Amino acid sequence: MGLRERLGKEWLFCDGGTGSILQKLGLKGGELPELWNLNRPEDIKNLNKGYFEAGSNIVNTNTFGANRFKFDNVPEIVTAAAKLCQQARKEAGREDDAYVAIDVGPTGKLLEPMGDLAFNDAVDVFAEIIKAGYEAGGDVVVIETMSDSYEAKAAVVAAHEVCDLPVIVTMVYDESGKLLTGGGVEGTVAMLEGLKVDAIGINCGFGPKQMLPIAERLVKCCSLPIVVNPNAGLPRTENGQTVYDVDPEEFAQIMGDIAKLGVHVMGGCCGTTPDHIRTMINTVKALPFTAPTIKNTTYVTSFADCVEIGKKPVIIGERINPTGKKKLQQALRDNNIDYILTEALKQEEAGAHILDVNVGLPEIDEPVMMESVILKIQSITNLPLQLDTTDIEALERGLRIYNGKPMVNSVNGKVENIEAVMPLVAKYGGVLVGLPLDEEGIPATAEGRLAVAKRIYEAADKYGIPRKDIVIDGLAMTISSDPDSAIATLDTVKGVRDIYNGHSILGVSNISFGLPARELINSYFLTMAMQNGLSCAIINPCNDPMMASYRSFNALMNLDPKLEEFIGAFSDYVAGSGIAAASSKSSSAASSNTVLTLAEAIERGVTGRATEAMKE
Repeated sequence: MGLRERLGKEWLFCDGGTGSILQKLGLKGGELPELWNLNRPEDIKNLNKGYFEAGSNIVNTNTFGANRFKFDNVPEIVTAAAKLCQQARKEAGREDDAYVAIDVGPTGKLLEPMGDLAFNDAVDVFAEIIKAGYEAGGDVVVIETMSDSYEAKAAVVAAHEVCDLPVIVTMVYDESGKLLTGGGVEGTVAMLEGLKVDAIGINCGFGPKQMLPIAERLVKCCSLPIVVNPNAGLPRTENGQTVYDVDPEEFAQIMGDIAKLGVHVMGGCCGTTPDHIRTMINTVKALPFTAPTIKNTTYVTSFADCVEIGKKPVIIGERINPTGKKKLQQALRDNNIDYILTEALKQEEAGAHILDVNVGLPEIDEPVMMESVILKIQSITNLPLQLDTTDIEALERGLRIYNGKPMVNSVNGKVENIEAVMPLVAKYGGVLVGLPLDEEGIPATAEGRLAVAKRIYEAADKYGIPRKDIVIDGLAMTISSDPDSAIATLDTVKGVRDIYNGHSILGVSNISFGLPARELINSYFLTMAMQNGLSCAIINPCNDPMMASYRSFNALMNLDPKLEEFIGAFSDYVAGSGIAAASSKSSSAASSNTVLTLAEAIERGVTGRATEAMKE
């Protein structure tokens, strides 16, 4: 039986430590353990065999650090490791129920913008390892000990592009549940689920007791089988040897507690031995198995932030969209990225949760610009992004290099459009905006729009995109040309919530196009839409009446704990002064031309603004 058919249906067990055992066999400090695949193959085979005999179902090849930054013969090293693991499995009599795992560790490099390794170059590095392991007969890809979710994404993309093997990913968190690069458990899980991996978990970093809280968070947010592979406690040196402070019996006892949380795949990492694994298996196998459960929480993420859709209305900043914005249009023509970055930071300061990114102009190379702008914006803000484009190449390039799980704007009900957009979202992950229009145009009624929405949901099912990751646009159209437009839009938003238990989105300001005093119509319409269940509002967060409506609604609907956001925004409000004069502090600051000080501009990389601040 294949591993995919077993994951999440029964207890499965990984192997334990490799490096710590090789050190006892004579591995010297600074010596690369992967060289033993060629120089001391019998020791590597016996190491693998020990874990197969202990009961491990998934045993890693000795390829954790086998990448081109350390070796010029990666395929040879990986092939040798895979063959040794296969031989060990055969000698242990486990060919029917155990799997050879192509072990993939971090490159040792930081990806851009924190380092100098480009994302696609990282994909190439991992592809070389995985391709060699796959061609040598590996059964599963295990991507482990990742402290950067972006690097983990590169490895997953590589795995999917060179083979069809199951992919397991385990990350290294600190005790607060943070990655080295700032991401948390929930955001990392959302990204990896979107990338269609087969199991998600944690390894290394600390011992089983310290992993309990992280495992608990994984169980609460992850719909896939969960993997936990701790160290044997903490290391110390005795008589020149590294030893760990958790023996097999204690390890097994704590792993039993972790198993009871609802974890599905268990093993060990540094300091664990076949004895640790054998004792753990004997303990855990006696416990009842709990299958994974589907979680219906929707997250849009960056590398650091995680925005939940559906908890309370989410503000998507609309200012990075050239439609009707002459300054932004010129900035795009001039490749003036600093202007775009300043717009991003203004919206962040004003209270946006997600930033819409649309760089579509006929006279520029949109795919190149989309990729460039995403990389630059993600280097200065933690906010997640909405990739807003009708250019399929721009969408693919943006999705590929995006660090996290973005929103994607959009797909519609046309068959041709579905067939172009949904495969990309299925591959890279994302929360997909669905426009309820089709070959016949935009339905005039809510019933017509909801019928198209149903077809979008059904198409998502076929592509393996969870319905929770579909957000239906109510399609706000100006009331100046259609007096019933607002009613149809609000009824659509309400129907998405009540009929499909789904999420909705609106480009709110479209409702007032061609009218005077647009912000009055817009702010009232926003409140009405939120009352009807609107999940996401695409607005200008620097517009004071809009943000006043938003914050007032949250305060009245008990969506602002202790009213902290409302009080923080309006503590200086003076009765009778008007919203604009008494605007929220964040909106006022964000609207200023000097929103960034010199220090802030330098820190965030907005070079043009840094020059201006120096002059000031």
